[in-house]
Amino acid sequence: MEADAARGLSQKEQDIQMMLAADVHLGTKNCDFQMERYTHKRRSDGIHIINVGKTWEKLHIAARVIVAIENPQDIIVQSARPYGQRAVLKFAQYTGAQAIAGRHTPGTFTNQLQTSFCEPRLLILTDPRTDHQPIKEGSLGNIPTIAFCDTDSPMRYVDIAIPANNKGKNSIGCLFWLLARMVLQMRGTIRIGQKWDVMVDLFFYREPEAPKTAEEEDAVAVADYVDYNAAAPFAADWGDAPLPEGIAAPEPILPVAGEVISAPGAPVSISDGWEEVAAPPASGWQ
Repeated sequence: MEADAARGLSQKEQDIQMMLAADVHLGTKNCDFQMERYTHKRRSDGIHIINVGKTWEKLHIAARVIVAIENPQDIIVQSARPYGQRAVLKFAQYTGAQAIAGRHTPGTFTNQLQTSFCEPRLLILTDPRTDHQPIKEGSLGNIPTIAFCDTDSPMRYVDIAIPANNKGKNSIGCLFWLLARMVLQMRGTIRIGQKWDVMVDLFFYREPEAPKTAEEEDAVAVADYVDYNAAAPFAADWGDAPLPEGIAAPEPILPVAGEVISAPGAPVSISDGWEEVAAPPASGWQ
């Protein structure tokens, strides 16, 4: 960003470049009739291109609405999509809002008997299609709703729609980072034009198994075994091989008096007093 500032780029141009790098402008092949006003054109493969200039303007409007609420705890930012859960938690950490990452419990905004019941003054959602339950409950409680809407997202009960790609992990992290920075600038925490010391990578989704796999690859496996072959090589006869220190030779097994030991491989007959029983006479059945 410092290099962009040296070239004379404004903050809006820097933000638009960041959104283009994070694929915020890539929509879907389907387009809702209410989202046509935010699309720029359509590519040859059928993907709609979102006008990132209008995305930046809607982010600015949403930040002004967020700043207008006196108590940040009255703002709930929510994401049921896994790619947006980390961004939601980071946004709530830096702006003071409440985060709901994961599945929405039905009745959170309408059922007063629940322990998790709350009445927020503003609701910020990642995807109107995935978060349809909090949108419906917010409409019943007259809660204003801000949502990141893709070209195929339903716009019902959404008060401020921010046109953007809400399916990519880089896009969601970039949008929440820009929105959090705008809120802090309007509150006076960060000066306008000053670089925010929080990196945008902190808002990106991370695979839960990636750190564990890296640690396992870096760890060196130590083999805990003793090479008996090097200490006592095999002899021509097993009886000539020396025994390790501290191990006594086993005592030979002597036969018991009266016991007959047959040679290996010979059949062994055991009588123990049992007498042979003659076969029963034939009863005429052939």
